[in-house]
Amino acid sequence: MHTKRMRLIATWSLCLLAWLGITACQMPNQGSATPGQQGGPFMLGVDVLASRNFDLLRGKRVGLITNHTSMTGRGERTRVVMQRALGPALTALYAPEHGIDGTVGAGIHVATRRDSLTGLTIYSLYGPTRKPTPAMLAPIDVLVFDLQDIGCRSYTYISTMVVAMEAAAENGKQFVVLDRPNPIGGWRVEGPPLESKWKSFVGQIPVPYVHGMTAGELAMMTASQGWITRPPRLNVVKMQGWNRNMVWQDTGLRWYRTSPNIPYATSPLYYVSTGILGGAAAMDTGIGGSNPFGAAAADGVSSAAMLAYCRRLNAPGVAFSAYSNKSFGGVSLNINPRAPADLTALDIFMLAELNRLTGGRTLSRMSGNSLNLFHKVYGSESLYQNLRRGVSPATIVASWKSHNDSFRSQRQRYLLYP
Repeated sequence: MHTKRMRLIATWSLCLLAWLGITACQMPNQGSATPGQQGGPFMLGVDVLASRNFDLLRGKRVGLITNHTSMTGRGERTRVVMQRALGPALTALYAPEHGIDGTVGAGIHVATRRDSLTGLTIYSLYGPTRKPTPAMLAPIDVLVFDLQDIGCRSYTYISTMVVAMEAAAENGKQFVVLDRPNPIGGWRVEGPPLESKWKSFVGQIPVPYVHGMTAGELAMMTASQGWITRPPRLNVVKMQGWNRNMVWQDTGLRWYRTSPNIPYATSPLYYVSTGILGGAAAMDTGIGGSNPFGAAAADGVSSAAMLAYCRRLNAPGVAFSAYSNKSFGGVSLNINPRAPADLTALDIFMLAELNRLTGGRTLSRMSGNSLNLFHKVYGSESLYQNLRRGVSPATIVASWKSHNDSFRSQRQRYLLYP
């Protein structure tokens, strides 16, 4: 009875969203499903729209937010497939951080240039502006978003989507999201909230550090919750055959490196586990090695001491081994894709212990821009302040619970998949 009631609430909520001009292009599938079988074979949002001959876009001038991850299930670039179907109606491309080819380093500006594949201008959304300007949107009627996200608040692709939604609304443009899987699944909700003071491009909307939602679901929530000044006319093209229990390995899709340091389908799990501590001073998270974000080490730390500590944490689904790199000591992580451990909590526990093992130097050496970025990624100044005061990591992690419980309830009406 409870499940049936929740389904009715979800359907009612989607009807309300449709009345507000925010629509999902397929209603949620009912009941349970196995990978690739619910509602037919697994299909990405782009493939669903292609199967309908891009009906949403016909008769309109189309702009596409895209990069190297914007691939169909058959491995064709979305922009090539779309240009083949729409011809000159595809009028402009827009690239996020790391550029259209995904090779530009983190934080480095992306240049506006011409695309060698389509001949179209690729407007940079990670340069002098990160929000599309009126001039950038002048050639289009509808702005389409098709990027593979990793499921963590501090990754900038969702920030690009959010500011682009706002720009679309301000300039009278329709906004369409071609939905893609959350590679770490749809149930994992972890980490601290985002305080409004620390809103930035590594934290654009007030969701937990790990939110367990797809881009399409986040777009609907953003538009309805007032997280942007005004919502655009929004359509979300749902995937077919995806459910919240699925991780990337269940989809049968090839993983395309979403950015230089997210090379594998498992990389998002490691990003969550060490991304916060990696912002502290004199840290090594394995970037530059074979498994970026797969280590937690600090200058002068004993690998044996850190390994013993991490093994005492009993983090289910996570195995540890000793790690050393020049003067840095710590642990390497091996994470099962279905690990039930709270990975964001693990991030905080490891940061606290590395700070303790360095006599507090890990945090005390931070200042200026690096400290501000640390606060932005975490979402507040509280982690830095609490750890320096000696507050236990267990107390810090426990402080997230009420917010995350509230968020789980709040997000329910926007979930498009069972």
